[in-house]
Amino acid sequence: MAAPVLVIDFGSQVTQLIARRVREAGVYCEIVPFQKAEAALSAHKPEAIILSGGPASVMEPGAPRAPQAVFDAGVPVLGICYGEMAMAEQLGGKVEGGHHREFGRSDIRIEKASPLLAGLGNVGDSEPVWMNHGDKITAMPPGFAVVATSEHSPYAVIADEKRKLYGIQFHPEVVHTPRGAQMYRNFVIGIAGIEPQWNMHAFREAEIAKIRAQVGKGKVVCGLSGGVDSSVAAVLIHEAIGDQLTCIFVDTGLMRAGEADEVVSLFKGHYNIPLIHADASELFLGRLAGVSDPEAKRKIIGAAFIEVFDREAAKIGGAEFLAQGTLYPDVIESVSATGGPSVTIKSHHNVGGLPAAMKLKLVEPLRELFKDEVRALGRELGLPAHFVGRHPFPGPGLAIRVPGEITRDKLEILRKADTIYLDEIRKAGLYDEIWQAFAVLLPVRTVGVMGDGRTYDYVLALRAVTSSDGMTADYYPFEHSFLARVSTRIVNEVRGVNRVVYDVTSKPPGTIEWE
Repeated sequence: MAAPVLVIDFGSQVTQLIARRVREAGVYCEIVPFQKAEAALSAHKPEAIILSGGPASVMEPGAPRAPQAVFDAGVPVLGICYGEMAMAEQLGGKVEGGHHREFGRSDIRIEKASPLLAGLGNVGDSEPVWMNHGDKITAMPPGFAVVATSEHSPYAVIADEKRKLYGIQFHPEVVHTPRGAQMYRNFVIGIAGIEPQWNMHAFREAEIAKIRAQVGKGKVVCGLSGGVDSSVAAVLIHEAIGDQLTCIFVDTGLMRAGEADEVVSLFKGHYNIPLIHADASELFLGRLAGVSDPEAKRKIIGAAFIEVFDREAAKIGGAEFLAQGTLYPDVIESVSATGGPSVTIKSHHNVGGLPAAMKLKLVEPLRELFKDEVRALGRELGLPAHFVGRHPFPGPGLAIRVPGEITRDKLEILRKADTIYLDEIRKAGLYDEIWQAFAVLLPVRTVGVMGDGRTYDYVLALRAVTSSDGMTADYYPFEHSFLARVSTRIVNEVRGVNRVVYDVTSKPPGTIEWE
């Protein structure tokens, strides 16, 4: 799909949020590493370009630069933070370091009317934003004018309205810039004049036609984890090709209470999708016995998953295609411009890829979508609301919520406690306010007194976070009465737990799981 907007990535940890904000405005866009930008410009012929932030300094030798083709394309260009500095420096301005740094909340003052800030106020008004820079522009390129300033940035927003070139020193894409989404809408719709046509109904119709053209009369196997991504992919593919699709659900024995039955009931019963239910819990738990290292556990689960899936897929016969619920963030990580922690993070969440020896052609209908778009597509396809909206669940399942050795008894304790926790969250009407909530059975036991006797049982930790993107997270501020109610239920109803604690740790960009 040709993208009317290209986001050129200079390595910012929040580049994905830029694409999300543009898509939220109803305009399709894609992210491309700066090293591949020139080829992408030629392939997509975008109607607008956004230069992301990044960790480098434009004064460093070999610092990333935008291809000159960006400025020769004759389309609107918006530079964000490092992107603004790169644009200013490349077009004849001056950038210096060693000045007062700005990190965190700040306010800009509108100095000049501009379509970029339309609807945000008048000249002289202030607007809260989120700064994150150490260098700053000290001289603008020819043709640019100041649109907004901050206490320490005389060029917080600059513009060459004639050439439609814009620079922003702060980050409009993060939630800490409350009206940043409006700035992106102003740029892609107001300035670039792109008609907002990106929606899930149009995507559904286009993707069904694409799947039919790719698969033809071939057979497709899909690894169904029971999560939202693979489930939405399976329903979409089934709508396109019917019984040419067979799903394989590998039951690892590491799922939450009742989830395996729900998956089988939904896909085999409600949707009547051909489904192989491979109960491999004995295999997984046997191989995990005595293993405590978290990375070792993930690798064991990944290897066992591949083995079971490969065995079951071979029984189908004649399958030519493998369907996966790959999302756009996975695609971005695979072509990351700067490397970084993405491999570690993916290892943390996933159970591993599928064997190259299978030699199946991939069908990845969700590879252009973010998580929230997948949920919207699920609703468009008619998946049950409680299923589409449920909290993310990692590939390794409960294995990363039992630090230390995994046993059947520990898993049973955790399932019971987790069920009570989520039940109370739903009763309080809080489930949809929370991005993810779960219990963790800690490798700690304490002495307690229950009734007239002493106990020596486990400590259970509860975690709940809010997040708009899954990249950053803050703990959910439960009322004490709620935590007291949940803790009392768990201690009374779950044998093996005598103490409950609540995790109030916030997380910077990166993983928000426990182990």
